[in-house]
Amino acid sequence: MNFLLITIKGVIRNAEGASSVSYLGTHDSSGSQTSSTLSSHEESTASSRNVFTSQALSPLSWSDYIFKYLLVTSNLLFTLLGLVTLVVGLWGLINKESFAQEKISSIGTDPMLLFCFLGLVLALLSLMGCVGALRENMCLLQIFSAAVLFLVVAQVLVAVVLYSLQGQIVEYLRSGMLAAMVRYQDDLDLRFITDEIQTGLQCCGADTYRDWEINVYFNCSAPGVQACGVPPSCCIDPLENGTVWNTQCGVGAQQLDEFSAQSVIFLGGCLGSIWRWIEQHSGVIVTVVIIVLGVQILTLFITARLLQKIRWSRAQHDVYLQSLQ
Repeated sequence: MNFLLITIKGVIRNAEGASSVSYLGTHDSSGSQTSSTLSSHEESTASSRNVFTSQALSPLSWSDYIFKYLLVTSNLLFTLLGLVTLVVGLWGLINKESFAQEKISSIGTDPMLLFCFLGLVLALLSLMGCVGALRENMCLLQIFSAAVLFLVVAQVLVAVVLYSLQGQIVEYLRSGMLAAMVRYQDDLDLRFITDEIQTGLQCCGADTYRDWEINVYFNCSAPGVQACGVPPSCCIDPLENGTVWNTQCGVGAQQLDEFSAQSVIFLGGCLGSIWRWIEQHSGVIVTVVIIVLGVQILTLFITARLLQKIRWSRAQHDVYLQSLQ
């Protein structure tokens, strides 16, 4: 009987040991599964994080690079145009000796300053767009795009006004040139512009060389040697010996008949020469205007695309930094 009890207790102990071993084995297995699950989750998280990093910090695509350097190239061209305009303005100031001591006080009204101002603004604006594109600076690009948009709108409005007033443009030009001829001796700036027009277009007066009679100094009833004369810029050969400006070459030209005067001065007026020049170069003028406007509109599109790309990249980068915290 005692032997039977001892045998039963041994069986029960063995069963308990086996169950405990079985329980421990089950616990270890679940632990290993849990660790395996955690490991795979971390790997997937790291993998997704690497993918996100590559997307957030990915460089510009090839199309973005093309747009970017197109913007840089166009801005460099406009910078060159601005510098040329600035040089023309400075040439006008120097050629008129506007920096002389006796003219410093009136330099603020010099029209050549307009060329200097426009050239400087255009050069600085284009450099701003160029630097903004290369450095991907949103502030510079936004200022640049706003300025270009303003210029495009202003140019379109000017074109519309000129087209609507094309029948009156000739009269405006005539009135302006006659007013400049009246003040020819009193305003050095108007004298310079008038001389450049007459010399460049080889013309004299508004409609004819006799228009200079409206000037008090060239009027035939005026005292002095310039009476019944024309400015030297009307002369066919205004230079004496090819070097010195001959101020007396147009003296008494209004007293000559057209046959005699044509060997000394230009007979045709500048309005006809200006209109003929515009008609001869109308195709070139329209082409240049369309190209300039097209380049500016394309510049606006490229700038907007580049700004959108910069905003997207920075937003993705901020989200990525937040995911690391």
